[in-house]
Amino acid sequence: MSVTLSDVQVGTELPAQRFDIQRVSMVRYAGASGDFNTIHWSESVAKRVGLPNVIAHGMLTMAVAMRVVTDWLGDPGAVIDYGVRFTRPVVVPEDIGATLEVAGKIRSVDAENGTAVVDLIASVNGETVLAKARVTVRLANA
Repeated sequence: MSVTLSDVQVGTELPAQRFDIQRVSMVRYAGASGDFNTIHWSESVAKRVGLPNVIAHGMLTMAVAMRVVTDWLGDPGAVIDYGVRFTRPVVVPEDIGATLEVAGKIRSVDAENGTAVVDLIASVNGETVLAKARVTVRLANA
């Protein structure tokens, strides 16, 4: 599926999604990224530095949230720009993990350039974890 300019308008909502983040997700991400910081796998170290428990990598959280946009677009290569501000860590308890809830809405459409800007809202347990999450995408030609 490709999203075209005629498919979107300001205020269009993307299908919201929920993503489970488990410790195994973080192990895989650490292996792929090379980020083996102990706060992402050692509960005792995380607590010793003042965290409530092990936390997900920020970039993992960012990537998972982006799936709302790439699933909607049908083309990850259509993402032009993506930026966020991390507001709080995603705590991932060993027994239950964490559920990242993500929704998106079209902020603006540039018909001349065939692009749109999507605002994402990402939260865990009702608390925002990514603020100013904004994605610029290229829309397919009609």
